[in-house]
Amino acid sequence: MSNYDVRDFLGSAEYKQELALQRTFMTRVYSWMTIGLLCTALTALVVSSSEALWRPLFTSGLFWVLIIAEFGIALGFRFALRAVPVAVAAGMFLVYSILTGATLSVVLLVYTKASVYGTFFITAGMFAGISAFGYVTKRSLDSIGSFCMMGLWGLILASVVNIFLRSDGMSWIISFVGVVIFTGLTAYDTQKFKQAYAEGGTGTAENQKIGLLGAFELYLDFINLFIYLLRFLGNRRD
Repeated sequence: MSNYDVRDFLGSAEYKQELALQRTFMTRVYSWMTIGLLCTALTALVVSSSEALWRPLFTSGLFWVLIIAEFGIALGFRFALRAVPVAVAAGMFLVYSILTGATLSVVLLVYTKASVYGTFFITAGMFAGISAFGYVTKRSLDSIGSFCMMGLWGLILASVVNIFLRSDGMSWIISFVGVVIFTGLTAYDTQKFKQAYAEGGTGTAENQKIGLLGAFELYLDFINLFIYLLRFLGNRRD
């Protein structure tokens, strides 16, 4: 295609319509992600502010039941996404967000609220900048995504090992690596779902499910980035 043809295409109504559809799709992705984060934050606040709620959660096996339920929903969301209606997929995402809020309420009990809120806003700023980079860059981030996914498995393994070692030094290394990995995944996932907006046909149920999957994965990137940053920036209660 000649330079003239490229300029002609970029100025065409078809190209402008494609950009508009892409922006609409990504706006829906970010909107669902924000709804999930709000559900998580509100649940964490409610649980942490009521001893009648957090004490039985953290002094019994209920906490681990919720963790297992989260893991099950996360797996089910990905594998059953094509088979379930859009409303069910959205419900699964919201339930996962609420369960995550209940389990994350512990951070409001361990860390000062000021440091939690400060870290949250720092995470939001970092996430916005990184996601914006993933959205506008023309460079393929596939290699970064592959590297981060391999690193994620190593991070999980190291975290499991450190449960038994209880090494503060290793914990700091894990936190640093976690920030790096989820920074890369945020940019990669943003680009991946920006490019996937037309799959299944714009506005179809399949397209809406892809949008929910994008919201879910970016939500996970945000939550994990927040948790690892909190280990660096959070001030524990006396």
